[in-house]
Amino acid sequence: MHTFRVRIEPLSERPILRPVMPELDSVRGIAIVAVLLYHGLYWHVNLAAFPRWQGILLSGFWLGRLGVNLFFVLSGFLITGLLIDSKSRLDYYRRFYVRRALRILPAYVALLGILAVTRHASWAFILLSLAYLANFTRLFGVAIAYPVLWSLAVEEHFYLLWPWVVRKLSMRSLAVCCLVIIALSPLLRLWSFHLAARPSYVINDYTWNSADGLACGALLAISIRLYSLSRVALLSICAYCATAAAGLIVIGWPFGILSRHNAFGMALQIIPWQVFFVALLALFLFVGSGSRAALVQSPFLRFFGEISYGLYLIHILVFDAFDHFSPLTFNLAHLLFRLLIAGCVSVLLAYISRKQFENRFLRLKDRITVRSSEARERRPLNSIGRRANVYE
Repeated sequence: MHTFRVRIEPLSERPILRPVMPELDSVRGIAIVAVLLYHGLYWHVNLAAFPRWQGILLSGFWLGRLGVNLFFVLSGFLITGLLIDSKSRLDYYRRFYVRRALRILPAYVALLGILAVTRHASWAFILLSLAYLANFTRLFGVAIAYPVLWSLAVEEHFYLLWPWVVRKLSMRSLAVCCLVIIALSPLLRLWSFHLAARPSYVINDYTWNSADGLACGALLAISIRLYSLSRVALLSICAYCATAAAGLIVIGWPFGILSRHNAFGMALQIIPWQVFFVALLALFLFVGSGSRAALVQSPFLRFFGEISYGLYLIHILVFDAFDHFSPLTFNLAHLLFRLLIAGCVSVLLAYISRKQFENRFLRLKDRITVRSSEARERRPLNSIGRRANVYE
């Protein structure tokens, strides 16, 4: 009698790229929690009205706004990976755009409807936002009435253009393209700073000034596939990027890299953070593909990652509603109470939206995948010998 033995692959030898990578939901969770804390404890808060120690404590939550930049790096990584892995599909463009539309548009259009009904924004802003021009409204003389929509406009412009770039360029050319974007973006921010009549952080809202975050994530996705990186190599990238990020901050400190009140800071302030976010993403992929994957697959963070899109859309509206009925006072207890109540309501609404509304459209994505089975069979194996990554 023959004995058949099945070799069980150790967790430590799992590939970096897998069809499902739960640790990326944790990264998304970190990003949205950071944004929530920023808007709850720093944004529009007059820190000078608080006692000194409270003002110092609250000022630290400024870092939460960088959650948006973490979203950019993660999006660049995921979207570029999906596009690379599906380059040979016959339905390459159709599949990508239909699936993106089903993921993004329903909740987005619903939010714009709420803004219109509640008169929270002008019709001019809503119409521009409907065309994903929320980050360009100032160029039309229209105030940005709902601030979080600027970053969604940046991502939509990325979705519109990047599939064509990925399809046309080789892997090496694509990597060079990312490096060019990363090099040009600080120069464009510097140029915008000098052109602006009243320079401010809103200069970064323009797509060309925010593209380097997406390019950083894309470059990591390309590098893993192009060079078939091992987990050890990925850990090295993590160490190099973390060291470089710290070094940039130390070197740039005397020149004002921590402030955007001067040209140097406006152009370069975000660079160390984006390099650090590449290190963070590499670290989560390294740990997530190893034997201690549970360390980066926190149920708490994954929950927030799952509802992150709806939560990002709705939370400002909930904070504004709270402030309408209970005007913000310069009291730390009131500020924390505001964060607790408005934050919990936002989470509840985002959870309901995901389960009862967004998922209805997300399920259609699977039907499209099934209908495109013939095209899917033509996908090549990627560098790790598996079908192209389907984590979406």
